[in-house]
Amino acid sequence: MGMKILLFGASGQVGWELRRSLAPLGEVVALSTASPGHAGDFHHLESVTAAVRDVAPQVIVNAAAYTAVDRAESEPGQAHALNAIAPGLLAREAERLGAWLVHYSTDYVFDGGGSTPWTEDDEPAPLNVYGRTKLEGEQLIRQHCSRHLILRTSWVYGMRGGNFIKTMLRLARERDELRVISDQIGAPTGAELIADVTAHALVRLAEAPELGGLYHLAAAGHISWHDYACHVLQHAPTSLGPFKAGPADVVAVPSSEYVTAACRPNNSRLDTGRFARAFGLRLPPWQDGVDRLLAELAASA
Repeated sequence: MGMKILLFGASGQVGWELRRSLAPLGEVVALSTASPGHAGDFHHLESVTAAVRDVAPQVIVNAAAYTAVDRAESEPGQAHALNAIAPGLLAREAERLGAWLVHYSTDYVFDGGGSTPWTEDDEPAPLNVYGRTKLEGEQLIRQHCSRHLILRTSWVYGMRGGNFIKTMLRLARERDELRVISDQIGAPTGAELIADVTAHALVRLAEAPELGGLYHLAAAGHISWHDYACHVLQHAPTSLGPFKAGPADVVAVPSSEYVTAACRPNNSRLDTGRFARAFGLRLPPWQDGVDRLLAELAASA
């Protein structure tokens, strides 16, 4: 196929997996905050624009973002620059080149009401700065770039970096009891799955560009954080221990017990039917990816 792909956020959970999944599609220029001359650092927006013009890619994949949800409440300007202004710049540059722009967004664009999975047609109403800036990023991309693919996802984890699974394993080794929120519901979604699906979607877009647009992408099924923690401890290989706490020692608590700077949505269910139909995919159950990561962690221990 021979695409030239420019990847931003290459050192993050999803970006790291994208380096692998995009490689068969062509030349991948992978940039991160550690790239020479700030080329991939969204804190230096002029260098981001320069990088796009220097590489002149056919596809831009943006896996960079400000993701510190609580800290965003006290750093709204920084969150806005990384989550809104930077994607808007990429959108304009992509349009100028006639390139595709792939961008990742979040379930946090919704207010988390009800118990029905959110569809792409539902009205966003973010509860916090992070969600508002991610929504604005989406809007700028849709406004300025005709060839875009925006994928909203949720509860992302991966082998690289910190995540809920690793935190639960660490706490279970340290404590006799874990108190985990039970009234927030979503689908744990692996960075590996997101990256592989992105590569598949780019192949399809090359054949059928009319498939571009906004989609929800998450693993199948849903679970509370509490039950997620129980699953992790129930299926964790013994080599990841010894554990002081097991599944029976995970106490379900309401989100009101944890006071955080940012409000979080209770209902993070995403309806992925439109994406699965458009791209001819079956999104696997969330358990598949979580159990795979546990096995990988055990193998690397």
